[in-house]
Amino acid sequence: MTLGLVLVILVALVFDFFNGFHDAANSIATVVSTRVLTPTLAVVWAAFFNFVAFLLFGTKVAATIAKGVVQPSVLTTSVIFAGLVGAIVWDVITWYFGLPTSSSHALIGGMGGAAVAKAGWGSLIADGFRKIAVFIVLSPILGLFLGFTILVGVMWLFHRSRRVDRLNKGFRRMQLVSAAAFSLGHGANDAQKTMGVILALLIGAKLKPATAGVPLWVVLSAHAAIGLGTLSGGWRIVHTMGSKITKLQPVSGMSAETAAAATLFFTAHAGIPVSTTHTITGAIVGVGSTQRLSAVRWGVAGRVVWAWLLTIPGSFAVAWLAYLPFKLR
Repeated sequence: MTLGLVLVILVALVFDFFNGFHDAANSIATVVSTRVLTPTLAVVWAAFFNFVAFLLFGTKVAATIAKGVVQPSVLTTSVIFAGLVGAIVWDVITWYFGLPTSSSHALIGGMGGAAVAKAGWGSLIADGFRKIAVFIVLSPILGLFLGFTILVGVMWLFHRSRRVDRLNKGFRRMQLVSAAAFSLGHGANDAQKTMGVILALLIGAKLKPATAGVPLWVVLSAHAAIGLGTLSGGWRIVHTMGSKITKLQPVSGMSAETAAAATLFFTAHAGIPVSTTHTITGAIVGVGSTQRLSAVRWGVAGRVVWAWLLTIPGSFAVAWLAYLPFKLR
């Protein structure tokens, strides 16, 4: 490997760290806000199941990032570096304002912006962007629908029970299972984005063939970086997700996590790089809506939606600008 390639791989792992700092906090927001687990225990719980996800789901999402968004021939070291800069800058901006935007879509927007700056709009793979755009809309809607449906079903099953304290105790235990399931889905999606970037780098440098899978050292380093990021920060976004959108109890937290996990299992199996942020936010809004529409703080939800809409064009623009010095050399 050249020094430049090593440095860009390190930048990719820095992005993964910021993904954990910014985005992976969503995987523990509900279980922390309902006080089922302390933040430290929740991080350990999430990290374990994030890693297990690799064993269960493989690396289909990583392959999509590496080969299905931008023409592989365009992905030089400088293009990927500029794309990572765009994603990192956007993550830092939205983290500062406590907005749970998608690091996945920031990365996709960043790679797209740098590729267009280098080779024009023809460098983008239209089908890949189209699929991602569809699921930007569908993943929160699926999360909302499933969250609403699961919580209504649970309330109907237990509506005659008078032992509220026993029910709450039972749902606190069940939320451990749902939190584990959501972390599996999170690991099957978000933890694979950086793996895909590094795989694209290795293919572009002719160190791996175009048909190569993700090397084990890439898997391990990406999981380590995202875990350290989660441990180091992200609590502003935990607060937004866990208490500002709607008030969560163990039963609603369990329902939201189960709904989000089901959505993420489906998309991981299909190799679609969706946003865990979008999915869990939709599920939280869904469970909040079962009480009454006013139980959801729609002003906060509206700010989150605006941040979603701006993520791809925002990171695209930053990455496009970041690539210009390479183009002017």
